[in-house]
Amino acid sequence: MRSEAAPQPGGLERFASAGKGRGLRARRRYAVGELLFSCPAYTAVLTVSERGSHCDGCFARKEGLSKCGRCKQAFYCNVECQKEDWPMHKLECSAMCAFGQNWNPSETVRLTARILAKQKTHPERTQSEKLLAVKEFESHLDKLDNEKRELIQNDIAALHHFYSKHLEYPDNAALVVLFAQVNCNGFTIEDEELSHLGSAIFPDVALMNHSCCPNVIVTYKGTLAEVRAVKEIEPGEEVFTSYIDLLYPTEDRNDRLRDSYFFNCDCRECTTKEKDKEKLEIRKLNDPPSAETVWDMIKYARNVIEEFRRAKHYKYILCLNPDSAGLVELLEICELSLDKMGAVFEESNVYMLHMMYQAMGVCLYVQDWEGALRYGQKIIRPYSKHYPSYSLNVASMWLKLGRLYMALENRPAGVKALKR
Repeated sequence: MRSEAAPQPGGLERFASAGKGRGLRARRRYAVGELLFSCPAYTAVLTVSERGSHCDGCFARKEGLSKCGRCKQAFYCNVECQKEDWPMHKLECSAMCAFGQNWNPSETVRLTARILAKQKTHPERTQSEKLLAVKEFESHLDKLDNEKRELIQNDIAALHHFYSKHLEYPDNAALVVLFAQVNCNGFTIEDEELSHLGSAIFPDVALMNHSCCPNVIVTYKGTLAEVRAVKEIEPGEEVFTSYIDLLYPTEDRNDRLRDSYFFNCDCRECTTKEKDKEKLEIRKLNDPPSAETVWDMIKYARNVIEEFRRAKHYKYILCLNPDSAGLVELLEICELSLDKMGAVFEESNVYMLHMMYQAMGVCLYVQDWEGALRYGQKIIRPYSKHYPSYSLNVASMWLKLGRLYMALENRPAGVKALKR
């Protein structure tokens, strides 16, 4: 899509959305592909694993970044990026020197520390808060269960442990509210292949409500969020984004929305459930599996997805060596689950696609380009069917395939995939 001057949100307005609280509404027509508005991050934090390959200030990916002379763990494009980031980096710089290898606050803790610092130095409304201020964020405090409250207390303890010199803390009750606000309103910044780069707060973007039939998508240029139409939007129409991955069937999507955002979605897709049958496609066998067998396999699929998520979290942290046995174990989990699910599910079933995608990720990590391509080729067509039009997940998969074809010297296929 062509670049254009970033519009101010003058063609949009904040309003009371029936049954949803605050929302964002169009005051004029927007065409498919048009940029509705862009929002600089109120504050952002680069994920630790990307330090050295991306600038800690602007998140640009570059060779030959310059490191902070003191902690030697933050990297910048140039002096300007370093100076601009210093009010935030100084929160961590001396602590990283003091704690060394034991400096390990979570990304949520790091982001919250930066919000506290920003609120102290910039009490006035910022360029990121034209329509919604950070202090107006919903916390859903009354809906937090004991487990979520305990996790927040753990984060508060980590905040006090790792940050002291440059932070002034509010009382514990105010910190509970702030962490709850961050959990509900924080954003994950991703690159063009949807790999995790960091976390950020984009207040005006957070004003949009969720739909599983969104009419906009959010993309990132460094620490700038861009909101672009993927459907025609008429004057008076509400602007909807998606808070979650839309690959999964209705029940799974609403489980995620309830757990993270405390609501059920009532969009057309969730009301009709018209895509669920295709998303849960069963193999066409002479002796079809019983409803009980299918349901047992769905439960197995959900469990193995969660098992893999936990295994991936621990093994990727430990696996600095691409030949590590931990990565072999991750691939084995994928392959064994695919074999078991394949007895009941078609390859286009979303649970099969999920594990293929994870297997593809492991192959990419260990630079097994042919293995990654095999999985990607199986994924792309069902992705195109299951996801909405102009999905970033589909675009990202075509990009990965294009790069893989090019790496394997199949230029015609690579060019075709990249054009898609």
